[in-house]
Amino acid sequence: MYAIVEIAGHQFKVEKDQRVFVNRLQTEEGQEVSFDNVLLIGDGDKITVGAPAIDGAQVGAKVLKHLKGDKVIVFKKKRRKGYRVKNGHRQSLTEIVIESIAASGGKKEAKKAEPKAKPAAKATKADDLKKIEGIGPKIAETLVAAGVVTFADLAKAEPAKISEIIADVRGNHVTDTWPAQAKLAADGKWDELKKWQDELDGGKA
Repeated sequence: MYAIVEIAGHQFKVEKDQRVFVNRLQTEEGQEVSFDNVLLIGDGDKITVGAPAIDGAQVGAKVLKHLKGDKVIVFKKKRRKGYRVKNGHRQSLTEIVIESIAASGGKKEAKKAEPKAKPAAKATKADDLKKIEGIGPKIAETLVAAGVVTFADLAKAEPAKISEIIADVRGNHVTDTWPAQAKLAADGKWDELKKWQDELDGGKA
């Protein structure tokens, strides 16, 4: 038996006793966790497809350990502007082992709890902060971790506060124009922002 299940925002095809690396979960090491957003279950010739999820289906797993993935080098360069930024990034991961796949019998209480969390998720839907000149993947991740998740959040932040948040990110980062860039992005003025960014060098005029 196998299942296609959504875990931490990604879809995985899993089988019993399979080890899977997923985005970092909040569950402690050694504890059990279950996932009820099961999209498909295959059992021999029988295949059950959800719409989009299968009601009552559940995949049970155990958290083995938390770790970080291999380092990825992110290099940004702009021709004829002398702009070069090199950053490293290691994704936070969790290793889990699949212990069970159930086509029915999932806890309905967990599904009832989901609507309470959804409004908050919609209210804080993250923007792609990397669209701001001078912000790379590592800086974007650091800002989101500090609660700066949208262009509007960044537009309200003082450059000095932003510099304080990203102090541990390697490199020379000039944050002076980031709030103003974010304000244009938040207002949907992409043409104006693009024209300005063509004149910037690493986030500074």
